[in-house]
Order: sequence, then C-alpha cells, then structure tokens
Amino acid sequence: MCGIAGFIDSRLSKDEQDPLLEKMLQSIAHRGPDARGKYFDGAVGLGHNRLAIIDLSVDGNQPMFRGRNAIVYNGEVYNYKEIRKTLEATGVAFKTNSDTEVILAAYEKYGFDCVQHFVGMWSFALWDQEKQLLFCSRDRFGIKPFFYLNQGDRFYFGSEYKALYPSSLFSSAINEAQVARGLQLGWNTWHDETYYQSIHAFTCWMQFNF
Repeated sequence: MCGIAGFIDSRLSKDEQDPLLEKMLQSIAHRGPDARGKYFDGAVGLGHNRLAIIDLSVDGNQPMFRGRNAIVYNGEVYNYKEIRKTLEATGVAFKTNSDTEVILAAYEKYGFDCVQHFVGMWSFALWDQEKQLLFCSRDRFGIKPFFYLNQGDRFYFGSEYKALYPSSLFSSAINEAQVARGLQLGWNTWHDETYYQSIHAFTCWMQFNF
C-alpha cells in the first residue's frame, strides 16, 4: 500500500504549492513509511508516500521519471515481468526492476491503451509533460482507491478523502443519498459518488488537459 496525492491548479503560487502538497501527503503518511517524494511542473504537483514492495532500492522511489513523463502510483501490476519482456523485445530499455517503470514504458508504447495490458490492482496519475496532460487510471474493480475534486481547470486527487481536505475546493457538505446507500446496503461509493458532495470516486481512467 502506498499513498498518492497531487493537483493541477494554476491559482496556486509557487510558495503555496509545496506546503499544500506536504499537508496532503502527511495526512496519508500511514500508507507509505519508506519514502516521500514530490514533483512540481508549473501548476502541476505530484506526491507519493512509498511502501517498498517490489524494487526495494531507492531506484523505486516516486515520483518516478522516464523521459519527460512522471508518475505517482499505488498498487501492483502482477504481469509486469511479461509486459517488460514484450517491450524489451522491441528494443525498450529499463533502468529499474520496478513495475512502476513498466507502466511508464507501456504508456510510451501504447498510450492510453497501456491499461488494457495490465493485470493487477492500481491507481496512478501520470504527467505527460510534452502533451501537457495528466493521465489517471484506476484498476477495473476499484481495489486501489482514487478520489478527486474538480472545478473548472482545477483538479486535486488522493488515495483517501483526507488527502483532499487541505484543498480550497473541498466542501464538507454531506451527500445524503450516499449516506442512505451506505447505511442500507453497505456501499462505500456509488458510481462516482462518495459521502461528500464535493469528492468523487474515480471509476476507470481519464485524461486532464492543462
């Protein structure tokens, strides 16, 4: 289990970005005690709390970079070795032993369709600097959580509700319909709805152009 958090918000000043992302990461520090990393590019901020599982070296720390792309990722792609072999057969080279780099390399090769090759559980946010877009994905069954706030061109995401509380977009207004579902049926979410009106649950994948 790792923790991811980040944003695209052009209204934040450079001085505001790091303290805000630090608060977001600190709120979910329990998800990853082994390392913490942050990355900023203009209005974009990506943060990660790492629980080292596959590649235990510092090479597996995140955000991880490959070319002009950066990623923060929580989960495990079970077939990453098979995907890696397929990519290596086409001339793709790797620097680490992590499944995180395989996701980056698969995105370079297949674009958004990379997720069709993955078997496992994951949530990630990948910043494509050249295209200026944030590509986000969550596994098909929602095993790894991904919650977000979105208002116009402002976007915040995190592994848990609490990672979003420091954002100015967050409102504590309760989603009463979801409360009723939770009490009657035990559902934590319904489609993209959560217990807060302002927070949404990610359902599959999306791109956010900046």
